[in-house]
Amino acid sequence: MTYSITLLYAGLSGLLLLYLSFQVVALRRRHQIGLGTGGHPALERVVRAHANFCEYAPLGLLLLLVLEISGLLPALVVHGLGAMLVVGRILHAAGLSRSAGTSKGRFVGTLLTWLMILVSALLAVGLAVGSMVGRLGAV
Repeated sequence: MTYSITLLYAGLSGLLLLYLSFQVVALRRRHQIGLGTGGHPALERVVRAHANFCEYAPLGLLLLLVLEISGLLPALVVHGLGAMLVVGRILHAAGLSRSAGTSKGRFVGTLLTWLMILVSALLAVGLAVGSMVGRLGAV
């Protein structure tokens, strides 16, 4: 069985990760910095945008995959969660790359990502508990 919904959002996330990685490498080369940020504010921002993506995207994608594998949710719901994750990560990265302070993109991106993880986690727990209770009732 293929999990085409998760495949789509994992692929888009992979492309976004490569873009964020390229931004880090490009600025490190420009400033001739092999490791760290050398105190350059622009490099610090893109490094954090990259790292933040790496901190949140894997869990979001894992939750998306297990929800899709369960087969208990409509495809539209799984797509909605995947879109929240990818759009949230794009907005967050764009906002953080432009400004170390607060920004609309950073706020909305964080909000979308956290909502995606919260809703996905609650759905996963609910589906798991429901499945376990159903099995106990069948015994």
